[in-house]
Amino acid sequence: MFVSFFPQPKLFFSSAAAWSLVLVLLWFFGGEQAGALIGLPPADPSAPPTIGITVFWSKPFLWFYIYFWLGVFFFYAFWRLYCPHPWQDWSILVAALILFLIYFNVQVSVAVNNWYGPFWDYIQGVMSKTQTSTVEEFYDRASSFAWLALLGMNVAVINAFIVSHWIFRWRNAMNDYYMSHWPKLRHIEGASQRVQEDTMRFSQIMEGLGSSFVDSIMTLIAFLPVLIALQQHITELPIVGAIGQPLVVAALFWCALGTVSLILAGIKLPGLQFRNQRVEAAYRKELVYGEDHADRAQPATVRELFDNVRHNYFRLYFHYVYFNIVRYTYLQANGIFSLLILGPSIVAGRISLGLMNQVSMAFSQVTSSFQFLVNSWSTIVELLSVHKRLRAFEAAITGEELPEIDQRYLAREDAGVPPQEQPAS
Repeated sequence: MFVSFFPQPKLFFSSAAAWSLVLVLLWFFGGEQAGALIGLPPADPSAPPTIGITVFWSKPFLWFYIYFWLGVFFFYAFWRLYCPHPWQDWSILVAALILFLIYFNVQVSVAVNNWYGPFWDYIQGVMSKTQTSTVEEFYDRASSFAWLALLGMNVAVINAFIVSHWIFRWRNAMNDYYMSHWPKLRHIEGASQRVQEDTMRFSQIMEGLGSSFVDSIMTLIAFLPVLIALQQHITELPIVGAIGQPLVVAALFWCALGTVSLILAGIKLPGLQFRNQRVEAAYRKELVYGEDHADRAQPATVRELFDNVRHNYFRLYFHYVYFNIVRYTYLQANGIFSLLILGPSIVAGRISLGLMNQVSMAFSQVTSSFQFLVNSWSTIVELLSVHKRLRAFEAAITGEELPEIDQRYLAREDAGVPPQEQPAS
């Protein structure tokens, strides 16, 4: 799955993580100020944040763009010289572009959050008659948000287009790799399905899941400092009372509760999804044999195979009932959790309408990042089942011992046992 698209995957991903950490540390320990050497100094900490779309071509942002792509260039150059790979333009350069666009869109969300405070304070002042305004000023303030929304929407569309192509290239690489080893693989149960359907499902799942994971990490990095800065106005939490870092503690507690609950509720699902693919494959394969051989796909055999399919689906339906009860109960409660923790501060009049909206949005972004497992658990379950099938498939290429279920299949095939008499699981 990975060696087909990435050069030496284990070393590649560990080196990517290490290089990213080096770049982050360099940025915080002098790199951010280094932009002043070429006339792109960092923003003045005492100055208010720039409101609106102009922040994206401000000097600090321009220096970050240069810094990011210099880091990508050195990483790409190293792997280009150390271990050339036919797909490394896509697996490194295009992957870096995707990461950059995701980061850019997260910064659009940060800019929108910065717009929230002044705008809603302005609305509160106008509606309470404590300040005067004109229609032109109102539309000018509103247009700042419109430009940010338009920019974020278009960047998201462009990134989705690039991600789709990047993922298909990965599937292309997997397909070429597996077909180059087809003589070793053709005897594995469901070999054709694993090459065609499982690689397709793997790429489709990775398209959504991978983007969501990276977006969650970058959102957390971008919004956690915002939340820490805003929580100076929040001194206590309901029930708990006054504690240090109240919003961060509340976010961590709430997300940990949701993640643990979902993992416990969905612990049986990966195995059932994996078995589901096997019983479906056994049923489909017998029908395919029946197209060419009159003695195959007989009613009794097909009925037994379909009974296996039905039995497994019914088990899945049962386990998904309580899993979805836990999941949707948590997600519904998540919508009002930020209001609950802001209750004491709102009642005490310590925060304005604008600040309340800023805190709610920042808190929502941070908790959403922590809730990656909660929001994606069903997809992760499916990915794990596909990964199991492809990993067993690849064992034949590397000469590793096959999983027990595949060993039983091959032993029966070598003994001449017809497929309809072989167990589906």
